[in-house]
Amino acid sequence: MNHENLIACHECDALFRKPRLEGKSSAHCRRCGALLYRSASRQLDGICALTLACLFTFVIAQGFPILELETGGMTSRTSLIGALATLWTSDMRIVAAMVFCSTALFPLTELAALLYVLVAIRQGYVPPGFNRVLRAIQFVRPWGMIEVFMLGVLITIVKMVSLARVIPEAALFAFGALTLMLVLVVMFDPRTLWDMADEIKARRGAIGAHARRGSLHKKRATS
Repeated sequence: MNHENLIACHECDALFRKPRLEGKSSAHCRRCGALLYRSASRQLDGICALTLACLFTFVIAQGFPILELETGGMTSRTSLIGALATLWTSDMRIVAAMVFCSTALFPLTELAALLYVLVAIRQGYVPPGFNRVLRAIQFVRPWGMIEVFMLGVLITIVKMVSLARVIPEAALFAFGALTLMLVLVVMFDPRTLWDMADEIKARRGAIGAHARRGSLHKKRATS
């Protein structure tokens, strides 16, 4: 048995030969039925464009105000960066660090790392640090909680409507769009990129072997 063409189920540790998938098919464990991996060849362009759109929306969500509050003739605007600064200066540094990591650092890390490997795989080569980048994506993915932050903002709006005039700003709509797009990004399993990287390496290895055989034949012909 070729040990380089095996895959282990992450649920029951059963070993299977790794089939080559085409189209939108997926591979499941025969023992427990767990999903092993999906074919991502046709999803590559779409998920790459979606990840890039998420990064642009992320910048808008972070840099613009979320809400504008108007009460008693006074107007106040609130952005995520401003809220973090207020928490930090109010001796709530642990809360500020947690909010920063879950709404900015971890989502940005996941999107940037995913775009890094997607662009490279789409161009037909395996980027440096490929395995470490994919492991980093899998590590930070559960800690990105933009949807939780969005839910908290909506609850705050409902409570503040009776106390002040609440005007939604650009960042609120950006966070809403980002939440929906991240749902689609999370549905993409980055583990399938390992299979695509294996195919690229095998294809390049075959091309290299063919080139070496051709050069060897030329040397023999000239001698």
